[in-house]
Amino acid sequence: MENIMKKIITYIICWACCVSAVKAQRSYSLEQLKDSALQNNYAIRSAQSGIAASEEQRKEAFTKYFANISATGAWFNANKGMAKMDMNPSEMIPESLLPMLQTLPVEVLASLNSPVSMSMMKNGTVAGVNAIQPVFAGGQIVNGNKLAKVGEQVSRLQLQLVENEVEKTTAQYYWQMVSLQEKMKTIAAVQALLNDIFKDVDVAVKAGVAMRNDLLQVQLRQNDVESQKLKLKNGLSLVKLLLAQHCGLRDTSFTVAPVASFAQQLPPALPTESDKQSSLQCLSEYQLLGKKVEAASLNKKMAIGQNLPSLAVGAGYNYHNMLDNNRSFAMVFATVSVPISDWWGGSHAVKRKKIEYLNALDEQQDKSELLTIRMQKAWNDVSESYTQLSLAERSIQQAEENLRLNRNYYQSGVSRMSDLLEAQLLYQQALDKHVDAYADYQNRLLDYQQATGQ
Repeated sequence: MENIMKKIITYIICWACCVSAVKAQRSYSLEQLKDSALQNNYAIRSAQSGIAASEEQRKEAFTKYFANISATGAWFNANKGMAKMDMNPSEMIPESLLPMLQTLPVEVLASLNSPVSMSMMKNGTVAGVNAIQPVFAGGQIVNGNKLAKVGEQVSRLQLQLVENEVEKTTAQYYWQMVSLQEKMKTIAAVQALLNDIFKDVDVAVKAGVAMRNDLLQVQLRQNDVESQKLKLKNGLSLVKLLLAQHCGLRDTSFTVAPVASFAQQLPPALPTESDKQSSLQCLSEYQLLGKKVEAASLNKKMAIGQNLPSLAVGAGYNYHNMLDNNRSFAMVFATVSVPISDWWGGSHAVKRKKIEYLNALDEQQDKSELLTIRMQKAWNDVSESYTQLSLAERSIQQAEENLRLNRNYYQSGVSRMSDLLEAQLLYQQALDKHVDAYADYQNRLLDYQQATGQ
């Protein structure tokens, strides 16, 4: 029984170690990281909330087409009647009846000459339900609904811009991490190379055919490479944290999908330059400028509508008992509102909205030209980066051959250790520059694709 328990515990421990190893070695591709960022990034969620809010605003504006129904109710109790009236009964008797009054007792005749006070509306209840349907409001309801739709469209375009920025940042972090991982591989290869050189020099020193100074130079270079490795390790750890936070990953025990060996990778094809005018129409930034012009035009119409007469019809049902009896009645009515005194200030508001509309047109023209210039700059950057990548690939071959020759020369005794180490350094720099050039080209390519709305 004890042996069985030991086997079970051993199995569980091994299984846990395998799971931990799998988690530690989990690798993400660029597309996987982009998908994760688009689902979990805070900026994306905020932009999506903005769309939801604009949708509710559009629905709110649509309700203005319908009648406004309201119910009111009130109860009051005053310390005395709000309506008071003094009456003299003798003044209310017609003259034709005066002869007949002479037959009445004296006490009755005296009471007719005494004033009588009446008080009403000391307490009561008032209630009513009314519905008012706007018939004409100067176009404010129609234009308000159009403006709300424009606001929703603007929110969706802003989401596209946020998605582009998130995608761009994700790609930058990804290629930065790939670059650091490749440089770590380069460091490992350089360390292996320096170890081989160290062994050869150590044998030569012991044999008395090389100076100990050569061995010290190799050791100094090994220390320098070890220092570079530490910096790369710390940089890789930091980029991994940034990438995890940006993409909403819960842990940092991951790597990015390896790219084919940079030294053997063929340069990616240079894309064909897009037509600027057709590309301009696809840009979210350009479409936003158009929506801004449309919104300014609608705001101008709204300002004009605020100075026009408004017409509404309504119906209601009301109840009160202020005269000590219950009374209820229904009614229909129509209202016309003419903003006479507001025309003075309203005319200035309309002029201000016209100026804002013209400014929006000018801004659309100006920024459209800047967007076209941005396309050209992005294309220049892609072309330049592609050329730099091609140069970096040739430099690797040249530096590799230079290192081979210097190693042979040193082993033949016709070259110094400093020359060999310089060749090794040039080879390492060529590899690093190629990695940086490849990552830079990928980032520039994405910039161009986004600048042209692809």
